[in-house]
Order: sequence, then structure tokens, then C-alpha cells
Amino acid sequence: VQLQASGGGLVQTGGSLRLSCAASGAIFSINVMGWYRQAPGKSREFVASITGDGDTKYGHSVKGRFTISRDNAKNTMYLQMNSLKPEDTAVYLCTAAPQKLSDYDGYFGQGTQVTVSS
Repeated sequence: VQLQASGGGLVQTGGSLRLSCAASGAIFSINVMGWYRQAPGKSREFVASITGDGDTKYGHSVKGRFTISRDNAKNTMYLQMNSLKPEDTAVYLCTAAPQKLSDYDGYFGQGTQVTVSS
């Protein structure tokens, strides 16, 4: 499975961005997709996940501001990020797994940088 993330960039506090993650390869083998993020000097942090049935989960720090969605026909996942804060600055990594996501297991894309200026 190959994952290609895009959509990162520089935005001011309070702004919005939408990330995309396109999956290819043996996508029949995966059910859950999601996002982690990693800021310099910090451990990898869970952001959000979505199953093939559309069940979603969010990390505490993004709940109510971020929305994850998935277009199974296009094999693409999205992360709509609103009300961005400087502490959201990180490399955002899309990930996929057959059953359950984890910090370092499963499939990971190359990441896309999100920078929120104060």
C-alpha cells in the first residue's frame, strides 16, 4: 500500500486547511485510515481515524475542530482542519492498517508540513 499526502502549507491562527491522502496498491487489505502528526522534538500524536464503514475517532486536542472523511470510490481520505492554532504545527502523516492504527506500525505516507503562524 502506498500513501501520498498533500495539502499542507502555511496558515495564520484561526485559518483552515484540507489535507488529502491518496491510497494505491493493495488497498483491499486495509480498513482503517487516519492521521498522525509529529512536531520537532515531540513524540508522534494520534489525530484522527476513519474505518471503511465511516466510524471516526479524534484526538482530544483536535476534537471539534478537525473532521476526517473518506471517499472509498477514489481511495482518498481527507482531513479538514479549522480554527488552527500554532500548536497544530507539525508534519502530518497519513496512515492505514488492516484493523488498527498505531504510532509506527502499518503503512505510512511521507507526510505533509502544516505550519500555523501566530
